Amino acid sequence: MRQLDLKYPTCPIRNVLSRFSDKWSLLILCSLEASGTMRYKELNNNIPDISQKVLSGTLKRLEEDKLIVRKAYAEVPPRVEYSLTNMAREIMPAVQIMIGWAQTHFEEITK
Repeated sequence: MRQLDLKYPTCPIRNVLSRFSDKWSLLILCSLEASGTMRYKELNNNIPDISQKVLSGTLKRLEEDKLIVRKAYAEVPPRVEYSLTNMAREIMPAVQIMIGWAQTHFEEITK
């Protein structure tokens, strides 16, 4: 296996991790993993300190990156649901390992 050169902007690891490594994206992905499908208001209630503008922007970016699916229903009132894509479900075990590691080492890191 070829060693990756992390110094270059085309590095896959650096570019892929930057897509979902901010705190809002991870919280949204973890919320959707735990609940399956969620509506906007449910996500907003589940992450109380996120603004509506940031939530909307993050959802759009995650959809563009093919990590979530947005499904709009032609109803009155309109209904929109969000869920993880298969690609996002594949990465969630690794994300959960990182979360567990962070919880275990939180005190050491934040001293």
